Amino acid sequence: MSKNCNAHLLPPERRWRPKFHFTTTSNWINDPNGLVFVDGTFHLFFQMNPQDCVWGNMHWGHATSQDLLHWQQHDIALYAEPDGLGYIYSGGAVIDKNNTSGFKENENAPIVATFTHHSDKTGQSQSIAVSIDNGNSFQPFEGNPVIPNPQLADFRDPKVIWHKESSSWVMSLAVGDCIHFYSSADLKQWHFLSVFGKQQGAHDGVWECPDLFPLECSKTGVRKWILLVSINPGGPNGGSAMQYFVGEFDGHHFTSDDELIRWLDYGTDCYAGITWDGLQDLDDQRIMVAWMSNWQYANQTPTATWRGAMTLPRQLTLTNVNNQYQISQLPAANLNLLATEQITHTSTLDKVQNLTISDCCEIDLSFDEISSQSKIKIALKTNSNESLNLLLDLPKQLTQLDRGNCKWSTDGFHAVMNGDLHLLESDRIEIKIILDVSSIEVFINQGLTTFTALYFSEMPISNLEVSGSNVQQVKLRTQVSFLN
Repeated sequence: MSKNCNAHLLPPERRWRPKFHFTTTSNWINDPNGLVFVDGTFHLFFQMNPQDCVWGNMHWGHATSQDLLHWQQHDIALYAEPDGLGYIYSGGAVIDKNNTSGFKENENAPIVATFTHHSDKTGQSQSIAVSIDNGNSFQPFEGNPVIPNPQLADFRDPKVIWHKESSSWVMSLAVGDCIHFYSSADLKQWHFLSVFGKQQGAHDGVWECPDLFPLECSKTGVRKWILLVSINPGGPNGGSAMQYFVGEFDGHHFTSDDELIRWLDYGTDCYAGITWDGLQDLDDQRIMVAWMSNWQYANQTPTATWRGAMTLPRQLTLTNVNNQYQISQLPAANLNLLATEQITHTSTLDKVQNLTISDCCEIDLSFDEISSQSKIKIALKTNSNESLNLLLDLPKQLTQLDRGNCKWSTDGFHAVMNGDLHLLESDRIEIKIILDVSSIEVFINQGLTTFTALYFSEMPISNLEVSGSNVQQVKLRTQVSFLN
């Protein structure tokens, strides 16, 4: 059911534009910023260059959605001040329900954006801006910066939460290759708390875009604090990536449970992810979105009039696997809202299975009676012999995604990505694959292992092929939902 057989004839700005991942109408975007959920609306702010398709001249763009699938782009939210405090770099936003800041002017709770001002003269400093109309517009605070630069080169990306136990605001700030924590009673006056990360995690690059929040495991009832940290370079498969830490936070210090390096996503195109504020009253949800690119090649991707997209928003949960707590992630959006057709196929995997699909679909695969010696290959093919190949190697507990057989490539656009294979059950594997024209997102075993990757094939993907070795008894169920 390939509906895009003439896709290769489209101009680049249309050929590879996703259908339900957020992109701007034109020009460059990168990190998501200032995520808030207000009165049923998801606000997405983001790094934006309104004048070019490469990084630079950073402003905050703005878009909104009610379902995390359909987005409306709005006017620029925060403008750069090249002759003043500088350009507008990444950060977060919080809903000040108790008006601790004193910014309230009407019935709406103030929304306070926290962000980095970057100036060649004064370096990077932390500033705030205020919205009194539910996030539709912001005014910079006259007292900026609220944290001046202490003569450090990399001092950026403030993300703030309300810490109930200490009745204070807590800011996580990326400083070099570690995280500094600050506290405030009013979002205007900030006090240094502590440093985390000098001896923990991966350190082959600069740390960026931290996010600190609690998660509770539904099965054990244990509550842990999670610290998301992006790193560039130094990812497990080259360039940009996201790592995370599981531990405790007492209002002053974050302490990691162990010395493990945990990668949130093994693909090369999931970076700078942060979570929405305002969802904590809705079952304490943590929904994250990330920039879907990599600094190794972000300025070179072949999309002509626009560059940059966001991942599909994902709900993060805490899972206990062999007495270790890990993050699981699955799409937060209801993709059935986009479904035009659904097919289900049940078989045994004793021979190659083929199905016709499209380049905009959701594929759910379940494998039962898996052997510990099984190897499974999933190939997503075009009619021109291009392909994305996913390999699950159970003997090595390894997963591999290979995009090297798609036509477009450039320096750093690594063909093969490797990741750990985490099993929830010894004889069962579940895989969710989401294709959206030029991106693939893979969620294995409830999202304990994920891959996010861009690809730019000459022709659209049109076929699914599943095969394996040592799989004579494996039962396979495949469900494909065609999305529009």
